[in-house]
Amino acid sequence: MNVPSWLKTNVSRETLDRLEAYVALIEKWNPKINLVSKSSLPYIWDRHIWDSAQIFDIDVEGSIWADFGSGGGLPGIVLAIFAKELRPEMQFHLVESDQRKCAFLRNAVREIGLNVKVYAERIEVLDPIVADIISARALTDLNGLLEFVDRHSAVDGVAILPKGETWAKEISQAQENWSFEYEEITSNTNSNAAIIVIKEFARV
Repeated sequence: MNVPSWLKTNVSRETLDRLEAYVALIEKWNPKINLVSKSSLPYIWDRHIWDSAQIFDIDVEGSIWADFGSGGGLPGIVLAIFAKELRPEMQFHLVESDQRKCAFLRNAVREIGLNVKVYAERIEVLDPIVADIISARALTDLNGLLEFVDRHSAVDGVAILPKGETWAKEISQAQENWSFEYEEITSNTNSNAAIIVIKEFARV
């Protein structure tokens, strides 16, 4: 599976090697655990790696990053790979209730050498992480995500949440229960999707 040219020209050799090692692990484990859909596996670099990597370009501060519903590590493992070189002080906390997927995540962390802690627990019962930054990809709607964010965020924490084509509707629905400041950033992989950056959230 060829690495796309956009990636070769924008990351270091070391980061690219780690990303390739991660993709190889997904290809190895996917037949047994279904980390990504079989139909999307041939397009993993654009559909999953780039879609996850673009989150790292968003300018936010902090050293504790929590990723909820991490599944096969998208975006958590991808973000940790970029951080290893560019923000080595950052620690990642990946939360995933599926024990088999947690086994994959721990294996990837060990083999690639990442600053990541994996939790095989449900988000709503896990002790608060007090994270500076929280992400979640394809987990639940924005209203539900804010419940998790509120539980695990630091006082001035930020949530970075990739959403699909219904993102505007989700924001409208979430505003019935929450007040928050937000910025929408058009996704690089789907012009109808957006990455929602949320700050100053509180229940109303």
